[in-house]
Amino acid sequence: MPKQPALPGFRDAMKKKVTRREQFLAEMDGVVPWTRLLALIAPHYPKAGPKGGRPPMALETMLRVYFLQNWYALSRPDDGRDAV
Repeated sequence: MPKQPALPGFRDAMKKKVTRREQFLAEMDGVVPWTRLLALIAPHYPKAGPKGGRPPMALETMLRVYFLQNWYALSRPDDGRDAV
């Protein structure tokens, strides 16, 4: 049985559209030297203690959130109380 010929442009039509979020995150990955920053911060980042307790968030996640907060001026209003 012969193979069915592909429709021209069908593959392009089936591609998923790149969202603004995906485009921004791709640009962010290209601009920020994540591996160098992570290597610089890792020795000072808290580790899980021997007594247990809540483990710290992943360093890379926290660093990316910090950058996003700064770029978009997102912060919790300071009301004079410490975060719990």
